[in-house]
Amino acid sequence: MSAGNGLPHHSLAGGARPPACAPEPERRWDVVGVGANAVDYVYRLPAAPQADSPNAKLRITSHAVSCGGQMATALAACAAFGLRAAYVGAVGTDANGHRLRQELAGRGIDLSHLVTRDGANQFAVITVDERNGDRVVLWDRDDRLMLQPAEVPASLIAAARLVHVDDVDEEAAIRAATLAREAGVPATSDLDRVTNRTAELVQALSIPIFAEHVLPAITGEADPERALLKLRATHNGILCVTLGPRGSMMLMGDEPAYEPGFVVQAVDTTGAGDVFRAGFIHALLKGESPHDILRFANAAAAVSCTRAGALNSVPTLAEVTRFLDEHQIARSPDHQII
Repeated sequence: MSAGNGLPHHSLAGGARPPACAPEPERRWDVVGVGANAVDYVYRLPAAPQADSPNAKLRITSHAVSCGGQMATALAACAAFGLRAAYVGAVGTDANGHRLRQELAGRGIDLSHLVTRDGANQFAVITVDERNGDRVVLWDRDDRLMLQPAEVPASLIAAARLVHVDDVDEEAAIRAATLAREAGVPATSDLDRVTNRTAELVQALSIPIFAEHVLPAITGEADPERALLKLRATHNGILCVTLGPRGSMMLMGDEPAYEPGFVVQAVDTTGAGDVFRAGFIHALLKGESPHDILRFANAAAAVSCTRAGALNSVPTLAEVTRFLDEHQIARSPDHQII
């Protein structure tokens, strides 16, 4: 039975795998990404700042400027995993816009559909607690950088095996997901906030991937498994939620698959969710099982947390594979840790 979101309803029974993504050779790109980018000013601190406390004033341990943003980081990771990636987004005419364009081009990402706006590029000031890698992101973005729906080419979407969107420019994201559905192309997402357009975007997607804090806001359920099962009543695509250091969960059909996170010494968690999504996309396009998709994505995110920066933390496919080889977990037949 076909869903309104472009994918059939699948069951996990019998070890079923995700539906096959659009085949070659008619698809030029493995993944087309539609969304945001930023240049990050990263400040490492000895503790987390707190008003009216001894930590109200802190000396900066170190600082750096690096490229990031949800979509830019995810596509950089996709490219590092060997996927052919194309980017639809907007950059400014300032030095940061030039820096970001150079960085993405240097990583082999196609920028034929990157648009340039007269003005400053999006930027973020990120503080990182060097004790545990936790970060706070302060950002600003010129409204002129907003990507318009008409700037998402239908021909490019139809030439992809998979489309990935974030929720920064929702109109453009909804158009990309809708075009993907019409072309029979799976569409994944980075859903990190709730607005009056979130429900529409979720329904346009075939594979929505939620940040943990989003699900309770749209389902009323605090428990991730119950939230996914409740969402199943209105969405029969593949559903996924990231759970930070606790791992991730996926619902394909009506049976949830859960994989725990890997324990690492975190240096900086910036970009970990974006790298997770790239790992998810890579494993999905390979036709891996739900548990193996989550495990690879968790591993990719874990490796990224051991490094500073967003794009600078992106691991290679060989590095994630080696990490998995070094972190084998004994499992029972039902995938529970033993």
